[in-house]
Amino acid sequence: MYYIGLDVHKKTISYCVKNAAGQVLSEGKIGSTRRELDAWVRTLPEPRMMAMEATIFTGWIYDHLLSHAEKVKVAHPLMLRAIAAAKRKNDKIDASKIADCLRCDFLPESYMIPTEMRDRRRFLRYRNLVLRQSVQMKNRISGMLMETGVSYRLAASDVKRRNQGARNQTKKLPVSGLFEC
Repeated sequence: MYYIGLDVHKKTISYCVKNAAGQVLSEGKIGSTRRELDAWVRTLPEPRMMAMEATIFTGWIYDHLLSHAEKVKVAHPLMLRAIAAAKRKNDKIDASKIADCLRCDFLPESYMIPTEMRDRRRFLRYRNLVLRQSVQMKNRISGMLMETGVSYRLAASDVKRRNQGARNQTKKLPVSGLFEC
């Protein structure tokens, strides 16, 4: 089995490939794009296990690598820091430490929510943001009109929306297929 530690960043991914004895077979950096990941994975020995620290970019990389490894694990960042605390730190060393934790079965694993659930949460998070910004903008315009003494009436759709209240919250939202690349 080959153990691969990944230190994921916005534009690059540092990696370290080790065998079961802990010998470094290869290490380096690749760009964090699907195309570069695919090209890099083809060069790796098999069978392989991969691990990375949980970051904002972890989700799509995790999903992309699932089909290319026996197992892909995501490490809990705070617990991993406690285990792999070191005076010298850089991306190369971090990738090596993650590979070692994976190899020795010391990796503090984080649960990865299924892709469909992550997509739904992302959709609802952004929908919520747009609704909040919409209400803020309406309130600002309303305030500006009141400041200047301009009279106005709410649109019929706004009145209807206010009257429906919590009833809208139970509707199911179609999410599948929204975030495919």
